[in-house]
Amino acid sequence: MKILKYAFLMVLITTQLKAQDLQFTGSEFCAYGKQMRPDINISEFRSPNSPKHSFDVLNYELDLDIYHCYSSPYPKSFTASSTVTFRVDTALSQIKLNAVNSSLQISSVGLSAVSFSHIQDTLTIELDQLYQPGSIVDVSIEYSHLNVSDLAFYADNGFVFTDCEPQGARKWFPCYDHPSDKATLSLRAKVPSNVKLGSNGRLADSLTIADTTWYTWISRDPVATYIMVISSRVNYNLDIVNWQKPGSDEVLPIRFYYNPGENPTSMKQMIIPLANYFYSIFGDHPFEKDGFATLSPQFQWGGMENQSLTSLCPNCWYSSLITHEFAHQWFGDMITCATWADLWLNEGFATFSAALWVGEVSGPQAYKNELISNANYYLGQNPGWPISNPEWAFTPPSNSVLFNYAITYMKASCVLHMYRYLVGDTLFFNSIYEYATDTSNFRYKTATIGDFTDKVSEVTGQDLHWFFDQWLLQPNHPVYDNSYSFKDMGNGNWNVNFLTSQVQTNAPFFKMPLELRITFENATDTLVRLMNNENNEFFALEFNKRPITLVFDPDNNILLKQSSTVVSNEYIQTSPQIHILIEPNPAKESVELKFRLETEATVSLVIYDMKGNRILKNTYEQLSQGRHNKLINTRNFAVGTYLVSLQTDAGKSVGTKLVIIE
Repeated sequence: MKILKYAFLMVLITTQLKAQDLQFTGSEFCAYGKQMRPDINISEFRSPNSPKHSFDVLNYELDLDIYHCYSSPYPKSFTASSTVTFRVDTALSQIKLNAVNSSLQISSVGLSAVSFSHIQDTLTIELDQLYQPGSIVDVSIEYSHLNVSDLAFYADNGFVFTDCEPQGARKWFPCYDHPSDKATLSLRAKVPSNVKLGSNGRLADSLTIADTTWYTWISRDPVATYIMVISSRVNYNLDIVNWQKPGSDEVLPIRFYYNPGENPTSMKQMIIPLANYFYSIFGDHPFEKDGFATLSPQFQWGGMENQSLTSLCPNCWYSSLITHEFAHQWFGDMITCATWADLWLNEGFATFSAALWVGEVSGPQAYKNELISNANYYLGQNPGWPISNPEWAFTPPSNSVLFNYAITYMKASCVLHMYRYLVGDTLFFNSIYEYATDTSNFRYKTATIGDFTDKVSEVTGQDLHWFFDQWLLQPNHPVYDNSYSFKDMGNGNWNVNFLTSQVQTNAPFFKMPLELRITFENATDTLVRLMNNENNEFFALEFNKRPITLVFDPDNNILLKQSSTVVSNEYIQTSPQIHILIEPNPAKESVELKFRLETEATVSLVIYDMKGNRILKNTYEQLSQGRHNKLINTRNFAVGTYLVSLQTDAGKSVGTKLVIIE
């Protein structure tokens, strides 16, 4: 019913509100469109027990005669030939390609191929010899597409286009149809002379003789099969906007194909500043051209990020949609999810990038509001599964699960904001830039979530696997049940006692830095950052001014949470109890740590910076009950604020702030 509801609303948008960009976000268009595509067909070639992939496709060369598909009755049948070039990775005498029997009919094979069988959507090609690893082999395939509606190859009312995610490419040409295997593409198509046809890469040639045009598109950069594309129609409008790389003479043509009666002017104006912004934070635009093409009403929902030529629904020139799909050129196309279990690397990044652009245009609060809206949608519609399930690498779920809007888009975007909150802006943007510009491992290649986590851990100098594992591989979110109290310690000193607990029953404990904003009597508010490493963790903070109020996560940086924070009627006790004081504070070269134990204990001193990084750790063995003084050298500490934590061997802790000045 939800899909029907949104389909109905889509009709209202496209017919009555075409000039507005208010009803749906780009990610929402994207999500529902992909949910409505055919589910993935799981065959034995894709089973968990299938053998290791023994070859790597390097190039597809396609030659299609689709001339008659543009005229009534708009048949979906066409003839074609393909040459597949691949490198042998393990010795083999045959290869298997995906080719759906109900869509494709294979006529013959040639070059290094001697025979074939086409059974259960798998084209098995026998080779003329046993090829050894490292060999480069070419096989040719003559085939035809049947006159069937397969929801991958579309021909209707003067339009011909393809739409392939997640595994539709196998319905219009034989291929190894998995995102982990990217290849370059050369596509030649025969069409009527009144047709404009776009595809991946650059337009190498268009030859018109009488009433016929042959288009040749060549992609110099590897393409995943699900983002190989044809977009064409009779009497297409075409405008080209040239983006000049900042500080360079390099020019990137951005092609706008659009239907009669449409007006993409505002998006043509937006694309230059958008390209400049993404260039500044993600690095060079990856491809030799880019573009957008609105399609027929058969392409009902939103957009599809085909490499260097995005598909759009009719008249869908919406800024949020263009931004989302344009970001995919870096995240999804240039760096492609290695498996469908790694889809967060596509959709989470594109959705988050759209929020970044909102912030660039309208300010930081607009960015934050966008993500708060994303989080609220997730919290209200959470179906209860994780963003990524490792089993999806072998057995992808239904599209309604894989492209679930609440999980794959909304929750996924919030994880990136919380990563930004965890490490800070400098490390965050530097790590994303380094990931996107890593030519050795990622640029024009594929990545798993683990690959990404390794990369950002390396760049930030922090092991971040715990963070991404809990937010991506675990379902749901923390539910905080916090309490606090203020204690007059005498002589103008006050303790702020804070107990944080997570009470969710459908998810594990989530480790996160927590922020508290404490308001004081006749003094400036203080923002304290604490690293919450375990459930039911107690913090006692000492101040020389009277606290009035405490607010948990005041800037809502832990977007994916539910929480309540209440005043406790009782002083929160720990046993053994520690009382702590640092003098001087603020300090320069050294401080004296004064603390009192109510029972004998071994005490660990840990000092963290405000990003949660451990700066110092000392252990004091079997200290007696009573007062203790310890001198701490802070000469090598950077100017800033630190959290000092004392913890006993009984697991009880207390903390306070330390400020280092010049």
